[in-house]
Amino acid sequence: MSRTFDPVELELLWRRLIALVDEAAAALVRTSFSTLVRESHDFSCVITDARGQSLVQATESIPSFIGTLPETVKHFLRLFPPERLAPGDVLITNDLWLGTGHLPDITVAKPIFRGGRLVAFSASTAHAPDIGGKIRSPEPREVFEEGLQIPPMKLMRGGQVDETFIEILRKNVRTPDQTLGDLWAQVVALDLMEDRLLAQMELAGLEDLSDLAAEIQGRCETAMRAAIAALPDGTYRSEIQTDGLMDQPISIRMALRVAGDTISIDYDGTDPQVDRAINCAFCYTYAMTMYGVKVCTSPALPNNEGAWRPVTVRAPAGCIVNPQFPAAGGSRMLIGHYLPMLVFGCLGQIVPERVIAACGSPMWGMNQSGVRADGRPYANMFFYNGGMGAGIGRDGQTCLSWPSNVSSTSVEISEHVAPLRFHHKRLRPDSGGAGRYRGGLGQEILIESLSPTPVAVSFLAERTLITAFGLVGGHSGARGAVRI
Repeated sequence: MSRTFDPVELELLWRRLIALVDEAAAALVRTSFSTLVRESHDFSCVITDARGQSLVQATESIPSFIGTLPETVKHFLRLFPPERLAPGDVLITNDLWLGTGHLPDITVAKPIFRGGRLVAFSASTAHAPDIGGKIRSPEPREVFEEGLQIPPMKLMRGGQVDETFIEILRKNVRTPDQTLGDLWAQVVALDLMEDRLLAQMELAGLEDLSDLAAEIQGRCETAMRAAIAALPDGTYRSEIQTDGLMDQPISIRMALRVAGDTISIDYDGTDPQVDRAINCAFCYTYAMTMYGVKVCTSPALPNNEGAWRPVTVRAPAGCIVNPQFPAAGGSRMLIGHYLPMLVFGCLGQIVPERVIAACGSPMWGMNQSGVRADGRPYANMFFYNGGMGAGIGRDGQTCLSWPSNVSSTSVEISEHVAPLRFHHKRLRPDSGGAGRYRGGLGQEILIESLSPTPVAVSFLAERTLITAFGLVGGHSGARGAVRI
């Protein structure tokens, strides 16, 4: 017989779930080794039910990981069904198509058992400081050039670490201490989520999570369907052209159909995949598209499986937002960060008050690797953000990452972990785009390398050719530029 929950009990259980994943996220940040997790917060912590369907995620989770992480858990379950899992197991992968769309994101998941039954998974994705291969840039032509590929496998069996895998990982990355340190911090987060969840289940008298998950996900699905049903039925289209490759702009096309309480999205007509590392694997396409829909329809609704059920996403195989093996995708954000704006372009035709003008995204990244004076290798990635687009009745936010939600690395930390000197890092006047409500400002950064030996540097950048557009008469933002 199914258990029911009164509103007060349900709210208490929900808040406890949020608290435990937020505690795990804080532990991950505090125990991590790299600036990508510790400073930029490029990670996510999630609990799913026994079927891999998302139940709750940490408050500071990266929006894209909220969409990709539960899907990765489902892939794990297909390869490792419950009868092949045991307490103490930890699963791992960075597969480009089963994970987040690029190899530096390592996903781990731990099955949680109660009374001998699988009841949930704790899971985490974090951006590793290095995964081997070429220094991250749009240049690789195949995934083989981008670093170590980790197929879905067991990192731990019954609590015992696969030391052979650890040595393979150690030998394939430039910064083994940081990469492994972050990985163990993720495992700590998994253990903490497991301990806290089992304690809460004991306190609430829950033998499994099926009834609670059904209640939470069902309520979210009902609310999402109601929000969609309030929109006018119809098919709405939008198109964005990106800088793409230097001699080849990329066009992404979307058709969004509202039908009753459902939305279906199709990327038919989008340009084909390319032989550079800007291809956006469908797992990332799905996540960023769903994020755009949710922001426009029900931004206050909790993120879990129920919120995604009324929405379907399709992209033709072989297009740049659904590339096929062995496409490279290390810089997939240069395409993927445009996708929520395509959703805005469609839904803005019927709910313009809920959308914003184009942003300074995709966020920029500077990758640097070299050898320190003492002979130790280093590799770092630093994120820099442009401004957000303005909305009806409000200016855009300055130097704020959207849609990625990562934080910029501070000057002090950047200079501490790498041989760099920042001469200035300042707001760029009049860069946001004029209008009754102006776009957020971008920034101008001047960096000097202090390395006594040669360094490898690459930049991930967009909006250097095609600027962020304004809405309802607002002007476009300024172009970006990289000078060496």
